[in-house]
Amino acid sequence: MKTAARNGDEIPASSMSEFPVDADSLDVIHSGPAAVGALAERAWRDGGELARNCPNAIALLSNAAAAARGQKSSARTQLYGLADLSDPERKLIAEVLGEGEVAGFVALPDGSLAEIQESVLAGIWRVRIGTEPAHEYLEIGAIPQIVRRAATDLTSTNLVIGAAPDGAMNVLPVLAEIRERARVWRHGMRAHVINLTLLPMNAVDLAFLQQSLGNGPVQLIFRGYGTCRVQATGIRNVWSVQFFNSMDTIILDTLEVGGTPIVALAADEDFEDSAERLQEIMKAYVS
Repeated sequence: MKTAARNGDEIPASSMSEFPVDADSLDVIHSGPAAVGALAERAWRDGGELARNCPNAIALLSNAAAAARGQKSSARTQLYGLADLSDPERKLIAEVLGEGEVAGFVALPDGSLAEIQESVLAGIWRVRIGTEPAHEYLEIGAIPQIVRRAATDLTSTNLVIGAAPDGAMNVLPVLAEIRERARVWRHGMRAHVINLTLLPMNAVDLAFLQQSLGNGPVQLIFRGYGTCRVQATGIRNVWSVQFFNSMDTIILDTLEVGGTPIVALAADEDFEDSAERLQEIMKAYVS
């Protein structure tokens, strides 16, 4: 299971302006395990016809299930292109995989967006770059590689700390801490979390903090037992992680210095569970 929240080269600013920034714009439609079971029951009724009409989709999903079984969260992801599939085959894959708890966007240097959607089977993702079907694929892994690449390649290593504005209280030492932690962080180190909710910071501090860090190319939203919004800042290895209640009010506002926040990542046990569930569905389809 994903942890934490399930229980509880620079990029121009103009690229980030294309992001949907309101909560509704990143809402996720949940299919859930019950929907997976319903699909399996349907497969018993018309699995033969589906197998005849959608052989490439059946083969791709079977391969994805096998790949998920051996996948580790720390391993390189595995990709399966959808470019050669027919429309019925694409529809079948969409129905089988559904839409899970994590979704989001990656802003690319050419102004286009890559759309990220986790399936109801954790660790199995659909990624679409732009609007062309040829640029859509399944990816098996903790998080699509495009997220990590953009957060590394399209952010800055230079956090410039300017003079604090009038009325600021504690933003300068917080920025200094962020800059030092980001400078020394390396892959494999634990993330350093700064809990902004508990710090004595006023509106001037928070505005200057956001202005100094800027917006990065990645925005993800997770809807499990609550809502969590994860966004890369403009500084490499610095992420904004915010948790919301049912009224869409922030209840925990943090900055994480490290790799992709763990709340968005599939864990090792997720892959084994997803592989078993997907194989059960595929057995029904091809029986």
